Amino acid sequence: MSRVSAAGRMLVLLAGPVLSALLPPMEARAECADFAAPEVHWRRCVLDGQDLGGVDFSGAVFRDSSFKRSVFDGSILDGVDARRVKLVSASLRGASLVGANLGLADLTSADLEGAILRDADLSRTKLFNTNMRGVDLTGARLEGADMLRADFSGALWTDGETRCSAGSIGRCHRAR
Repeated sequence: MSRVSAAGRMLVLLAGPVLSALLPPMEARAECADFAAPEVHWRRCVLDGQDLGGVDFSGAVFRDSSFKRSVFDGSILDGVDARRVKLVSASLRGASLVGANLGLADLTSADLEGAILRDADLSRTKLFNTNMRGVDLTGARLEGADMLRADFSGALWTDGETRCSAGSIGRCHRAR
């Protein structure tokens, strides 16, 4: 049996509406079910293990979403806002990410072989153990990126002129 007084029950009844007015409204996540398309809004979505290869996502918003083990092979992700996105063990082979914002993203063990990352923001991105073979990094920003064990063999470096030699692990070694 509850020993809450009548005054205590009244306080609870009055506090409910007051608290709900003070708290920010919860956002509905209906957009996470939207079809894959240019400018789709998939913010704070969990879409792990999806096959999204060959899709045009130009200008899409993937911010704070999770695409672990998903496939984006050959997709167009130009200008995508993918800050803090999780692409752990994802495949983006041959994908175009021109001007994409991947700041603070986690691409641990991802496969980006042959991807185009021209003018992309990879600041403070986790590229640990990532396959970056043959990528185009012309104009890309890599400040503070974790590149430990990332394979840059054959990559075109940020200056748009330097081709990384075979065995460029963790950084670009100029081909001779």
